[in-house]
Order: sequence, then C-alpha cells, then structure tokens
Amino acid sequence: MSTSTVTLDDKTVEFPVKEGTLGPSVIDISKLYAQTGAFTYDPGFTSTASCESKITFIDGDQGILLYRGYPIEQLAEHGDFLETCYLLLYGELPTANQKEDFVYRVTRHTMVHDQMTRFFNGFRRDAHPMAIMVASVGALSAFYHDSTDISDETQRMIAQIRMIAKMPTLAAMAYKYSIGQPFVYPDNSLDYTSNFLKMCFAVPCEEYKVNPVLSRALDRIFILHADHEQNASTSTVRLAGSSGANPFACIAAGIACLWGPAHGGANEAALKMLAEIGTPENVGKYVARAKDKNDPFRLMGFGHRVYKNYDPRARIMQRTTHEVLNELGIKDDPLLDVALELEQIALKDEYFIEKKLYPNIDFYSGITLKAMGFPTSMFTVLFALARTVGWIAQWMEMIEDPSQKIGRPRQLYVGPTRRDYMPIGQRN
Repeated sequence: MSTSTVTLDDKTVEFPVKEGTLGPSVIDISKLYAQTGAFTYDPGFTSTASCESKITFIDGDQGILLYRGYPIEQLAEHGDFLETCYLLLYGELPTANQKEDFVYRVTRHTMVHDQMTRFFNGFRRDAHPMAIMVASVGALSAFYHDSTDISDETQRMIAQIRMIAKMPTLAAMAYKYSIGQPFVYPDNSLDYTSNFLKMCFAVPCEEYKVNPVLSRALDRIFILHADHEQNASTSTVRLAGSSGANPFACIAAGIACLWGPAHGGANEAALKMLAEIGTPENVGKYVARAKDKNDPFRLMGFGHRVYKNYDPRARIMQRTTHEVLNELGIKDDPLLDVALELEQIALKDEYFIEKKLYPNIDFYSGITLKAMGFPTSMFTVLFALARTVGWIAQWMEMIEDPSQKIGRPRQLYVGPTRRDYMPIGQRN
C-alpha cells in the first residue's frame, strides 16, 4: 500500500493511500488529528470521501454515470425502474424469477394506512407538495412500528420495500390534495409508473387510460434520478442514519435537503428561467446577461458541480423530451424552442465551452414534466420519489458497514477567545 506524508511543525507523519476500483485514490486521514493535532479544512466536503461505497460511480470529466457498474444509458434504454431498484439494492440485475418476486412485493405494499388520509387534512390546501412529503414520509414511522428497528435485518428489508412502494402513493396524494381532488387508490394491475400516473391524473367519475409513451418516459426519468453518489441529500440520509435514526426519518431528512433550489429544485428553476426568456429571439440578450459579472442573472440548467463534460443523463432526457412532445402533438412549444436555442449556443459559444457549462438533466426534465401535466411544484416531489431507492440503498450500505461511525464533521473556529461573564450593569 502506498502512503502520503504530511509535515506540520517539523513533524512528518505517513498516511495510507487507498485505491478504489474506479476513480481517484484517497488519503486515509482518519488518524490525522490523533497524530498531528490538526484537522483538514474542506468546505462542502468537495475533496473528502466520507465512506466506501459499491453503489454508484461518477466520472465528471468523462461524463460517465454507472449504477453498480452498469452505464446509465443502457439501464434507461433497456431496463425499467423497478429492475434498477433491485440492482441498486442488491448489487446485481435480477433474474426473471427475482424480478417477479420483487415487483410482487412492491406492488402489494402500495397502499398507505387509512389514517394517513386524515393526516393530510391537517395541511393547508396551498401547502407546497414538498412540505407535505417531508411531513408524511417522516410520519410513516408513526404508522409502521414493525419496521423501525434498524438492528433487525428483516425489519430493514420491510422498510425498504414499504418506502419504494408507498412513495408514489404519498406523492400522488400530495398532488391531489393541492388541487382539491379526491385521492385515487393504487391499482395493482398496473406497473409501477403507470400506477403513479393513474393516481395523479385519474378522477373517480371517468375512466382513465395510461398513455404508454408517457409512462415509459416517466419511468426513464425515474431511472435517471435513482441515485447520484454522495450528493447533498444522500449525504444527509447517511448522516441522519449514522445516529441510528429510523429509516423513515432518514428519508424524510433527505427529502428536506432535496427541496433546496441548488439541489432537487433545479429543474423547477430551469423551467422558470425558460419562461422568463420567453422566445428564442430573447436568448442572445439573456446569454449576454449571464456573461456579465455585474448582472445577477444566472442560466439555470447548465453546468454541474460534478460533471465537467456533457451530463450523460441529459442526452437521454433530450430524446425523451422530444418523444413526449411528439406523442402529445406539441410541435411548437415555446419553452422547447428557447431550450434548443440555448443548447446550441452553449455547445458552440467559447464562453460556455471554456467554463464547461454544458446542459444538464434539469434543462430538459422540467419541460417534459410540464408537458405531462405536472405543475412546477411537483417536480422536486418526482425527484424525491425516484431518489428514494438510492437513499435506501446508501442507508442500507451504511448500516451494514462495520467501519461506519456517527457523523461528526470538525470546524475551524474563528470566534472570540475565552472571556468571562459580566453582570448586565457592568456591560458597555
């Protein structure tokens, strides 16, 4: 094993260097404080590996995303979401019998406790669906006591199936509640994504037929969002889980983190930006504003903290967007026209090329979801629905890792030094 040395105050200490199967090596500094009395300083943990993981690999420079070694392009093209869920949870693609069993177990857990419907009635009708999701997912621990003991392997398995199965139901309930329509119960005769679309858009007084093109497109969106390595929400789930919190509470914490506009809310922000630009003729003006350092305007949906090349998910999403618009007969969508004009500029303009501001998945997904009929307030909810399986897989991996400790980041303290309390009458 190779080593790396750190010299501090004339003292030199060696630290082991660990090699992964893919990606950069890491310097194991777990004993840095014990041996040197110093911490590292890494805001945002951008150069720090907090765990070992076998689930997802990203090469941002090359534009590569792998789930358990499988390229995202192949999974989105040939697989379906529940097959991807199985892969993320168990490490291998399922056999025909394994998939049938897994789909059966998920399908038979889609209903939520009937008292959950009364829980929803406590929210204002104009409550943001993500606020409802944070509360309702956390509340699952109050309804399903038999799957909150994290030391019990069987209970952990039941909890993971329940969350994957019930998340679409809760998401659809949040949507229905926000628009004043009655809840639609799950239909076990439908596949996972078709069932979700029916719960969202069916009404009791009319027959609803799921459009297979839209169902396949949404299923692909779910696959693309299923996991993304140690991002902010996944790290939040792991940090919450490291304290021993029950799985429902951990996923609720992940949803709360995902709600941030710099994370899961980015596709909603990208759609609002396209609407603000309005027409392709205005694109040049807004691009000029984005280049102006003194102008606060930012182009949303371009660039990525990890990807320094074209986001591999964006290529798939671009094709999916066209499929949905063609199916729905939307030929002249002003938002898509603006998006395509922006994309062409981004791929040719030296400013974008130099700064590697390539279109990301949020650039296209917002247009697609809007065309399907989802309001912008639901975009992040759909992200949370898809990412639940990734959070669960990461949580399970952490729970079963014997080297995992409770998360406890350090700090560089820059506040006042020690001082003594003074009675209020003596203070200036």
